Amino acid sequence: MTICFFNSHKAWGGGEKWHFDMATCLQDKGYQVHFITSRKSVLLSKLDKTGIKLKTICISNLSFLNPYKVFRVRKYLKRNKIQTLIINLPSDLKIAGIAAKLAGVKKVFYRRGSAIPIRNTLLNRLLFKYCITEIIANSFETKKTILENNPNLFDNSKIHVIYNGINLKEYDSLPSEKIFHRTGDEIVIGNAGRMVPQKGQELLIEIAEKLKAANLNFKLIIAGEGKLKDLLHKKADSHGLSKEVIFPGFISNMKAFMDSIDIFALSSLWEGFGYVIVEAMAGKKPVIAFNTSSNPELVINEKNGFLINDTNIEKFAEKILLLAKDKELRAKFGANGRALVEKRFMYEKTARELELIIAVGEEVDSRQ
Repeated sequence: MTICFFNSHKAWGGGEKWHFDMATCLQDKGYQVHFITSRKSVLLSKLDKTGIKLKTICISNLSFLNPYKVFRVRKYLKRNKIQTLIINLPSDLKIAGIAAKLAGVKKVFYRRGSAIPIRNTLLNRLLFKYCITEIIANSFETKKTILENNPNLFDNSKIHVIYNGINLKEYDSLPSEKIFHRTGDEIVIGNAGRMVPQKGQELLIEIAEKLKAANLNFKLIIAGEGKLKDLLHKKADSHGLSKEVIFPGFISNMKAFMDSIDIFALSSLWEGFGYVIVEAMAGKKPVIAFNTSSNPELVINEKNGFLINDTNIEKFAEKILLLAKDKELRAKFGANGRALVEKRFMYEKTARELELIIAVGEEVDSRQ
């Protein structure tokens, strides 16, 4: 079978990691794999070392209105006899979906990674009716939001949930050099993610203020980059937390990050799939997160962490204090999290489920 992945996003995120992992895995299994991506994208730099057949293209949200670009994609799909196309972004869907229809591609998958309802526009109704054959959602919460604005947009039975998987062998083999060394009995709380409103890191500053008021000896490490970075720095300083809150920037070695902390705190207001939660559980760390969107599919309350209702920062701080005082509970939650990763979120399981769907159309249940 000849498969083509289409992902034009230039930055690196959960969707890009999934596409890269699945493309390389299917190639290892003997599939003929192609990949269409953007010039100067992180994906291109990583894929360039894999031997996967690559094509670059410049895509914008309105590229589907350019007949020349549409027919370039159609020509590539037809010339290489692509049988299955897996599409990433909404902008990709517009041009690649139309091109695939014109090229006669048998299976066209749209992978949805954001738990945001799809707009009920005429263009979307046409694309989902005529250009897409099946949808892959990265969580059950994401699946639910796909049809929220229009229950008749797509056949629900053709929307498959496949969780993002982690390659534990690769994760465990990463160097475990700690990025932070605690002093005395400090409790180290970690958060990692893009510094954007969705991730809610401003709330972490307020939570840290409550921890300091409770006389907890702690450090809060907020890793990542983004447009809110300066604001977060200023907020930490204005709350008198310049010594307690640390901003190390982007961290590529998540194992080293998790090895440096005691508790992982996810402040996101919503997540399509919180991959960083899986990384924390792989590192045997207890997780505290808000009880929203897909988080309950990863964090089982009082088993591998705590879920906090209603964005309640007082309760969030209380649970941090509870875990800070109970080393055995931290170890128990951490062990349970690692076991859940090995059962539900393994890279090999994700690849096997994708292969079942694209090869034989067999339904899967990612929760099993």
